[in-house]
Amino acid sequence: MGETLASIEHEYRYYKLLAERAIAQLTDQEIAYEAAPESNSVAVIVWHMSGNLTSRFSDFLDSDGEKPWRDRDSEFDPRTVSRDELLRKWNEGWDVLFAALARLSEKDLERVVRIRNEEHTVIRALHRSVAHASYHVGQIVFIAKLLRGGGWKNLSIPRRPPRA
Repeated sequence: MGETLASIEHEYRYYKLLAERAIAQLTDQEIAYEAAPESNSVAVIVWHMSGNLTSRFSDFLDSDGEKPWRDRDSEFDPRTVSRDELLRKWNEGWDVLFAALARLSEKDLERVVRIRNEEHTVIRALHRSVAHASYHVGQIVFIAKLLRGGGWKNLSIPRRPPRA
């Protein structure tokens, strides 16, 4: 794997771990918490991310990233699932992504792929996907931090204590 692909894989793995560390701080009941009507719970976000990664990266170079078998709307249905179900679904999407990345070479970066019948270079499609993943991981972290309040365990550099 070349430097560009290794860098992209590193970013994906970073965001995957960040979300997992946030999810680990939630109770099973909190995984289904919705802050407001029409908002997404962590479970819904996980279902959507898994659906997106599975669709985009199944047969990545040779078929449109929006697969006809994907039921995107159902990914946003409210759901209550066990932690095991959640993590199984989470890993399904990531496994498809990482398998697709492992098959790519730096030469593939300029190839053209389609997403919803729109042409993208592979590098553009990967950057688009990393941005999408980081957006939703940020939502997961925000929800977890909101629910944990003062019990939140920082995932990065902690804030300085207030000045006296």
